[in-house]
Amino acid sequence: MAVKGIDASYYTVVDLGKMTDFYKKILGEPETEQPRLAEWSFSDGSTFGIYNAGGKTGGRSGSIMFAVDDVKATARTAREAGAKIDSDDDLTDTPVCEMMFAYDPEGNQFILHKRKT
Repeated sequence: MAVKGIDASYYTVVDLGKMTDFYKKILGEPETEQPRLAEWSFSDGSTFGIYNAGGKTGGRSGSIMFAVDDVKATARTAREAGAKIDSDDDLTDTPVCEMMFAYDPEGNQFILHKRKT
């Protein structure tokens, strides 16, 4: 059996309500919101979700890249929502992309990412 792709990426969180409110400010309203999870689907078919595993998290590891049109503008929105981003000087500019590393209020890393064309 071959893996065909990734259906969804999830973070386990302790405070689902607080984290849902945080991600709503960056990602908009979730497509699915249930007592133990919230999930956002995007136009490219990818899905991101947060899940409360009974107050326990799987530990901090990994990250997710959110594709955005404007890294700095989205970083300002994320910072206003409570994300930890040191400054706009943290923008990483490579030959193929721009990106900025951030952390949600529970310490999960996410990356705001824009491919260059």
